[in-house]
Amino acid sequence: MKVFITRVIPEAGLQLLRDAGITITQWEEPRELTSAELIEHCRNADALLTAGRSTIDAAFLEACSHLKVVSLFSVGYDNVAIATATKLKIPVGHTPDVLSKATADVAFLLMQTTARKAFYHHQRILDGEWDFFEPKAGLGIDLQNKTLGVFGLGKIGFEMAKSCKGAFEMDILYHNRSTNAEAEEKLGARKVSFDELLAQSDVISVHANLSKETKELFNKATFAKMKPNAIFVNTARGGIHNEADLLAALQQKTIWGAGLDVTNPEPMDPENALLRLPNVCVLPHIGSSTEGTRDQMAILAAKNVIAGLRNEKLPKVVNPEVYG
Repeated sequence: MKVFITRVIPEAGLQLLRDAGITITQWEEPRELTSAELIEHCRNADALLTAGRSTIDAAFLEACSHLKVVSLFSVGYDNVAIATATKLKIPVGHTPDVLSKATADVAFLLMQTTARKAFYHHQRILDGEWDFFEPKAGLGIDLQNKTLGVFGLGKIGFEMAKSCKGAFEMDILYHNRSTNAEAEEKLGARKVSFDELLAQSDVISVHANLSKETKELFNKATFAKMKPNAIFVNTARGGIHNEADLLAALQQKTIWGAGLDVTNPEPMDPENALLRLPNVCVLPHIGSSTEGTRDQMAILAAKNVIAGLRNEKLPKVVNPEVYG
């Protein structure tokens, strides 16, 4: 059995594949594969393990319908035509849970760096502006006893809420389709409507999947309903916010600040005006980028490949309907 991998992934996952007797081919060039290249490489493969921004659309899946499994080196699967994969009986695996704490830690970091204008002040040092002390210049805002609003309180959102509760004694609001009983019991979290979340939160942290319902949900109308001192944090998917509307909301002081680990589009243009605002902190999608987390992602992605090639149920499957 053969697997094609679209990135060089950690050895922990590769060794599992070798131990299972699977032949590995990795794409090692520092550029994205074209759609045609991806199809060509997968023609002689039995499985695909994909990381990065490759689009696994209907055309690809139809051309590679022989694949026994598609394994994603990510939690999100908005780049995959899931309905087509299910129709073709191709199970799609992903890597939830193992990166929850690391991603939540980045959200927690962005909330703090935004609140204290940390990136802006670092740039002042580089620009030689650390000189005359002005007591009222470049001030941030306090987080103690403020209200955190979590949009999408799953495992990552729970870790973010737990950190905010423990460090800053923040009140926790959340908006979900379902009730998170654990968060309500352990953190005193309170489920509210979307409009209530916007109106009452001092920090809104996004941890939802990108879908038709959430695509650019945070836009001009949404930002207008937030507090003028609110911080918007997004570590989920850039497509959940409208970037032009976010820029306008910050410039017009509709909201106070923003911390982003994901952008729309991605990667962000280095000339993007958001990067020049003092109350904005942007990271290049590093939510899962710790050695331990990436090792665990590689292991889980490999386990999904191995199960798929053995015609067993994937440990973490996006489309369980393929099993009938």
